[in-house]
Amino acid sequence: MITNDQIEAYLIETSVPFERVKDGFWLIHNEDDAVDKIVVVHTPPVITFRVKIMDMPNEDRQTLFEHLLSLNATSMIQGANGLDDNAVVIVDSLHSENMDYNEFQASIDAIA
Repeated sequence: MITNDQIEAYLIETSVPFERVKDGFWLIHNEDDAVDKIVVVHTPPVITFRVKIMDMPNEDRQTLFEHLLSLNATSMIQGANGLDDNAVVIVDSLHSENMDYNEFQASIDAIA
């Protein structure tokens, strides 16, 4: 099984700025991409990538919901859009047991 030290080594290899918040919890800061503050959490045997995209608007929510569902079906290579409280988030998760660097990098790239 992959360890938190290996995940941190993967983060270093990606060359994106990050901070270790606590054991098994990192925050990627990449202001060059459209998406900043990607949360990476390792709770064996799962590693989760998560980022807040936007607050939910008060108006025209039906259209946004339809668009998000359409993106899940057509454009999301990895992960999915979802709602958390009043925010739109993208979440992806991988099994950390056999995860390699390419899978790790692909999840970050897909979200960013």
